[in-house]
Amino acid sequence: MKDSDFVLIVDDNPTNLSVLSQALKSAGFAVRVAEDGESAIELVQHKPPALILLDVQMPGIDGFETCHKLKADPLTQRIPIIFMTALTDTENKVKGFSLGAVDYIPKPFEQAEVIARVRMHLQLKQLTDRLEQRVAERTAALEQAQVQLVQQEKLSTLGQLIAGVAHEMNNPVSCIISNILPAQEYVADLTNILQLCQQHHSQLPPAIQEAIAQTDLEFLLEDLPKLLNSMQLSTERIKDVSVSLRNFARTDTSVKVEVDVHQGLDSTLLILRHRLKALGQRPEIEVTRKYAPLPKLECYPGQLNQVFMNIFANAIDALEEVWQQGKRVDTSLVINVCTEMLDSEYVTIRIADNGIGMTDEVKKHIFDHLFTTKAVGKGTGLGLAIAHQIVVEKHGGAIKVNSTLGQGTEFVIVLPVKAQTL
Repeated sequence: MKDSDFVLIVDDNPTNLSVLSQALKSAGFAVRVAEDGESAIELVQHKPPALILLDVQMPGIDGFETCHKLKADPLTQRIPIIFMTALTDTENKVKGFSLGAVDYIPKPFEQAEVIARVRMHLQLKQLTDRLEQRVAERTAALEQAQVQLVQQEKLSTLGQLIAGVAHEMNNPVSCIISNILPAQEYVADLTNILQLCQQHHSQLPPAIQEAIAQTDLEFLLEDLPKLLNSMQLSTERIKDVSVSLRNFARTDTSVKVEVDVHQGLDSTLLILRHRLKALGQRPEIEVTRKYAPLPKLECYPGQLNQVFMNIFANAIDALEEVWQQGKRVDTSLVINVCTEMLDSEYVTIRIADNGIGMTDEVKKHIFDHLFTTKAVGKGTGLGLAIAHQIVVEKHGGAIKVNSTLGQGTEFVIVLPVKAQTL
């Protein structure tokens, strides 16, 4: 037995305490004693024993009541209890077992039998503890594997989808962009011709004069170049979105590469732009950026973008919720993004919102597997668990949350500049 393990003997008979203590000590067991149920409970709560030998008939609270109180307490309910009693009828035995006792030793007892039973139940407890530990470890490993598989599947599926969309967008957009310049030149030539026609209006055939009269030619000549410019700006915007989609969907998971983390943040925000726009009475969600000069990070960019996506999406959800509850009617809805060098080896990324905030209890479990505060069907409880795994295990960084209920939430991500050997 370990020095911290001991057998507690509870009996109001000093002779029984002395005899049992000597017998167990001679067999190599550490022993403590208590003469009544109240002192036994106090001792157990202060320092739990490995096993309890408990007399049934005692003054004050008897052995049955003592056992009931110990089994009702989560801190002491797993301690094996062996009753010692002269009451060996079936009714009392059934009552003891129903309260959670593991065995009965009849009085008067044989020392060898007591030692054998104590040794057997301690061995059973050790085996049970080991088995429970292995089950817990295996369960944790399975949960971790599940999170990793889900993360890889989500990233792979999302990456393929976005990369496909970006590819399909790229060809028609490139065609439009390459044709706008010659179209502008053609329009310029046609404009010159039409302006000459205006100057010699009286010399033109009647049919052409009538067509010019029915058309607001001056407005057309003024507005057409503007339309082409707007088309050019829009196609450039689509091209930027396409580039952002490709940057976001990078699925390089085997080798870390050097990337600009600001590019990942901006690409993610661009993809979520439709959720940031005003919706009905809800105003637009403002995004403020305060970027410090940062070196490129050695990382898995596709995975980091997934972290940013989860945090930004949660921030938008929190802002929408606080607006729906009417708690931000006169205040802007804001997401602040800040980056800074923590030291020469680490960078810090802060993403904060002035949304609904969290309770202390929620903060304790926010990165737990399958934990979610969202309604059924709206959250899997995997997003932030995956984010934690990506930052901590995949990149050797850290992620924490600061939040005050009703005021907002801030996620703080710390990442190494150079790839960590994990």
